[in-house]
Amino acid sequence: MEEREAFEEEISLREIFDILRNRAKYIVAVMLFAILTSSVYTFFIKDPVYEAYTTLMVVRPAQKIQDPTSQITYQEIQTNRLLVSTYGEIAKSRSVLDEVIKNLNLDATFESLRSHIEVNLVKNTEIIEIRVRHTDPEMAAAIANETARCFSKQIVRIMNAENVEVIDEAIPIYRKIEPKPALNISLSLILGLMVGVFLAFILEFMDTSIKDNEDVVKYLGLPVIGTIPYVEKGDSA
Repeated sequence: MEEREAFEEEISLREIFDILRNRAKYIVAVMLFAILTSSVYTFFIKDPVYEAYTTLMVVRPAQKIQDPTSQITYQEIQTNRLLVSTYGEIAKSRSVLDEVIKNLNLDATFESLRSHIEVNLVKNTEIIEIRVRHTDPEMAAAIANETARCFSKQIVRIMNAENVEVIDEAIPIYRKIEPKPALNISLSLILGLMVGVFLAFILEFMDTSIKDNEDVVKYLGLPVIGTIPYVEKGDSA
């Protein structure tokens, strides 16, 4: 019984291999189309994207700094780190970004500008990092610096902080982060292979023609008594 099941499984795998082999041209065609489409999009359609960043730190109230006897507790440090999420929302708030759009005369909406800005906490520090993505590296740096400036004003007003110190101003970085040709082409290759294999099985399922002796026995249940060889025209008997 086990030998029979193994034999049927072997036949099933053989049929799958035959389907893939017989439809290989379709699979290859789909893969080439996917790679070509991805390449055209990556190199000729998709605008390059650049990123600039600036780092800030919110300064504690002056009386805490000036008092030499005051001690910064672990609880205060944790509280400051938790406040970073609040700082991030303020940096991407409408009041801040609308002022950035106005000051830089940007042709952008609040929602579109917000989607290009990311605010993070530098690992194991209280330093805030504002990253901006844009198709122009100089504009990305300008937006990052202006966002930091407008953010500083709002933090002093809302959070009653003494000041916001800029650690590193944003500078234009001319190394594009998008698109990524190697990644895009690799993904298109995998997607093209998957679609091509799927198409091969669909075509095989829709093909009801009888191709060989095995199909006669398998689908019609009739024994094969004999076969007539195919002879090309012009061949001698």
